[in-house]
Amino acid sequence: MKEAKIDRVKTNISNVLEIPKDILLDLPKITFIGNLQVNIENHKGIIEYSNETIRVKMKDGIIKVLGMDLIIKTIISEEIIISGKIASIDFYK
Repeated sequence: MKEAKIDRVKTNISNVLEIPKDILLDLPKITFIGNLQVNIENHKGIIEYSNETIRVKMKDGIIKVLGMDLIIKTIISEEIIISGKIASIDFYK
């Protein structure tokens, strides 16, 4: 309950000061380049990694990338770049 109230205050601050919500609320920012590459910012680490499935921990859940020939091209503390033939991306709480 308290965390939801804090998130509402941060959202209001973001709106007033025009600060991107992904930065202020520590939300993931996902960018697609067709179905060949996905960039995920604000991650909390890798949970699972195979050539068909990559699961990435986020602040409030998990992002699951499914496809073929998936590889992690780059992984740094702020961003993961996944390439391959991406079939789907799912979000779990």
